[in-house]
Parts: sequence; structure tokens; C-alpha cells
Amino acid sequence: MNLITLLLRASWKVVASAMFAGLLSGVSTAYLIAVINTKVNHTPLTAKLAWIFIVLCFLRFITNIMSKFLLIHLAEKSLLELRLLLSDRILASPLAHLEQLGSHRLLATLTDDVISISHTVYIIPTLCIDIAIVISCLCYLFWLSPAVFCLMLISLFFGIFSYQLLSSQATSFFKLARQQEDRLFNHLRSITEGTKELKLHQQRYQTFLFKELQESAQIYCRQNVAGMTIFAIAASWGNTLFFFVLALVLFALPNFNLAATQVSSGYALTILYLISPLDYIMSSLPVFSKATVALANIESLKLSLSKLSSKKHWITLAQTYSSCQRLELLGVTHTYYKEQEETAFTLGSIDLTFSAGEIVFIVGDNGSGKSTLIKLITGLYVPETGKISLNGKLITPENQEWYCQHFSVVFSDFYLFDNFLNLGKAISDTQISNYLIKLQLDKKVKIKNGVLSTTALSQGQRKRLALLTAYLEDRPIYVFDEWASDQDPLFKNIFYTQILPELKQRGKTAIAVTHDDQYFHLSDRIVKLDYGQVVAVAPPFSKIC
Repeated sequence: MNLITLLLRASWKVVASAMFAGLLSGVSTAYLIAVINTKVNHTPLTAKLAWIFIVLCFLRFITNIMSKFLLIHLAEKSLLELRLLLSDRILASPLAHLEQLGSHRLLATLTDDVISISHTVYIIPTLCIDIAIVISCLCYLFWLSPAVFCLMLISLFFGIFSYQLLSSQATSFFKLARQQEDRLFNHLRSITEGTKELKLHQQRYQTFLFKELQESAQIYCRQNVAGMTIFAIAASWGNTLFFFVLALVLFALPNFNLAATQVSSGYALTILYLISPLDYIMSSLPVFSKATVALANIESLKLSLSKLSSKKHWITLAQTYSSCQRLELLGVTHTYYKEQEETAFTLGSIDLTFSAGEIVFIVGDNGSGKSTLIKLITGLYVPETGKISLNGKLITPENQEWYCQHFSVVFSDFYLFDNFLNLGKAISDTQISNYLIKLQLDKKVKIKNGVLSTTALSQGQRKRLALLTAYLEDRPIYVFDEWASDQDPLFKNIFYTQILPELKQRGKTAIAVTHDDQYFHLSDRIVKLDYGQVVAVAPPFSKIC
């Protein structure tokens, strides 16, 4: 897919209208040159000539604006749709695949690639007008002298041929630069996410800045410079070629009676005027080349995502919040490669059952597979083998979305949305305020019409707020991934002795990943994992840890 195809898909009628307006602008420009040339050749200024000049200026002004407006409006609409399509594909893709791609690649595609296309979009209207000007000026040259026209045409074809030889090499450099950009983007993300660690470790700081980051940036810079240099050479060669043609027209062709000397000013004026639009066209080629690479990268990502994207089956709230009487995992397994490890990690096979009104603790050492199990339970990971069923209903790709809506989850690496509090359920601000007081957030967070005043809190406070938003969703199954790990004793006690028992009393299934063995007695069951295997399922009084 190229940029023109992208615009044509959006609206071929608008593209055609913009092209026609650009053509009129180019024709009127060429006609203006003819009028100027007529006056330069000492033709008396008449009222008719003056009016023609004024009308042409007005026509060029209107068509220029119309062409730019239509194309810019269409292009921005196309870019918006492209961003939304990519976002939709990302959200519809399996979580495991997104984790494999890496957030840095997804962000680079959504930002830098789209920005590259956006930059190209803004030059398209002017480019269309300049192309129309070139065509119109060539037609004017043909009217003045077929020989001069043929000479210009030959020089243009020669210039295009020379450019093709250079552009393929330049584009290959841009492709290499774009590949390197993903790595650079990952390093730049480390600056914001790992600032504290870098500041506290001088050796790590030096290694990161002057080896990893600098190396990636230098390679990216070299590839871009190489590509831009090749295009600069092509542009300079094109300008030189035009001055060579101008010299032939002025000094050589008249000697062979191939060009009339009395209109030599017309030749010179037209050829010199052609240099500017042709130079703009040549200077736009690197931008188009980068946009081509960006579009290819976007298309590659779209293809990668579309193969795995699940078809959304949107459901009503009534369908979503059905009760959970029995959740079963039978023979469930999941395999993936951990970063910087040669061997694969396999979770399972897992056989577990969860019931309504039950508190289950999942325990185990770091790396035992607790978070992976949570993602399987909640439907974020699709099991490679085995099956999951809810109330006897087998979970398939067709009802995966329906299944996921039964869970309210606070992950250890949670993300808190500003205005997603109590989405889709009517709860009074007074009720929410009471919970804010219980969690000691009332002095920093206010609630008005279901919208939080702020999420600019400490990590512990944000986690309490995430707990509140999950708690108020009133879904059948609640999952907490080490929620209490970074909370002080007061809020740990509230979580284990008040929040979880309240959920149980309401008939909810509560699953908590935890290491707080002093609260194990409050659970109905404890599931212990050891490197991907369930090694114990026991009541809380059993000493399994």
C-alpha cells in the first residue's frame, strides 16, 4: 500500500477534485508565464492583457487553496482512521503476541511511523500543484518550440532514470534506519522508566549512555544521513542538468535554427521557472521514501495483528455480569520463552476449579508462573492445550470477549484510567466517597459525577484507587495480583479482613496472588505453584508453604 492508495481508499472523488483543482492551478501558472513573456517581448499592455493577468492570478489563488484544503482534510481523516484501525487491531490481538512484539515497536508504529506519513501528507497538495505546473510549462514549451520541448523531455527522462538508480539505494538505507529505530525507541523508553537506577549507578549510567544508547543513535543517524545524502546528490544533479539544457537552448540551438531567438526570453523564463517546482519535487522524494517505509512497516504490523486478531463479539451488560457458579480449568497449558533464556517455560498442565463465594490464595516463588496462571484464568492468554469452562459453558474464540467481561482484575503492573471509574454502573458519589474515606484517599481524591479528580498519587495510593475501581465494578470474579505486596500493615489488614470477606459475602469469587502467610487462614483454599506446576491444593490450615 502506498500513500496515494491510502487516499484513494478514503475517497477517490475528493482526490480527483483536488487533482483537478491542482491541474487548473498549474495551467493558470503556465498561462501567467506566457502573459509575462508576451509583455517582456515588448508587447503593448492592453486592458485585455491586464484583465487576463488578474483573472489568472485569482484563478491560481482559488484553485491552489482548494486543492490543498481538499487533500489535507482527506489526508488527516485517513490518518485518523489509520490510527484507530491500528489501535483496534492491537487491542483485538492476543496479549501473548503483543508481549512478543514489545511495547516499543507498537509505540514506534503508532507515533513515529504515523508522523512520517503525516509529514508527507502536508506536502502532497503542493506536490500535485508543482507537477501540474511542470506539465503545463512543458506544453507551453511545445507551443513555443517542439525542438526545445523534446530537449526538455529527454533531459527529464534522463534525470528520472538517474534518480531511479540512486533512490533504490537510498530507500534501503531508510529501511535499515527504521529497523534501528525500534531499538533506539526502546533505549529512549529506558531513560524515563529507569532514571532512578541510572542516577544511582554511575557505571550503569556510563554504559547505557555512551555504549548502548549512543551506538543505537549513531547507527540510526548514519543510515538516515546516507539516504538523505544520496537524495541530495540526485537533486543537485537535476538542477545542474537543467542549467545545461538552458545553455543549449540559448547558445546552441539558435545556431542550428532549432529555436527562434526572438522568443529566447520565453524559453529562459519557462525553464528557469521549472527549476523551483522540480527542486521541490526532488526534495520531497526522501520524505516520500520514508513514508513508503513507514507504510510498509504499518502494513506488516497490521498483517501480523490481523492473523491473530479475534473477532469482537460485543455484548450487553446484562449478558456480561452473569453469575459465576463454577469456573474450571482442565488440562490447561501455556508455553513461552522468557527474555534472555534459551529454554521455554511451560505452565501446566493445570486442573483447577473455582466456585462462587470462595476466597482462593495462589502462592509460590517468583517465576513459578503465578502471573501467567492469572492471565490464563482471566482469558488474556489462550491455553495451548486443555479447556476452560464457565458454568459448564466451554470458552472458545467466539465467546472469549464474553468470558473476559466476568473478571475485575488489579494486576501488579496495573494501569489506572482517569475516567474509567464505575464504567457502566450507577453508584452514587456518596457511596464512592465512603470507600475513599476507608482507604484514606478522601483528602487527595474527590469524586464528581463518577469522575475522579486526580490519579496523581503515590504508587501505594494509586493501587488503593485501582482496588476501589475494581471493587465497584461488581463483576462475578475478582482477581488481585499481589495487591498487598507494597501496602502498609493497615491497608493489608483492610484488604484481607474487610475487602475479601465482603466480596465473599456478596457471592463473588475472589482469587488473590499473595505472599502474606499471616492471612492464609482467611482463605477457603490455597493453591501452590512451583515452576509451572501445581504442587499443592489445600485448605488454609495446611502447612504447604
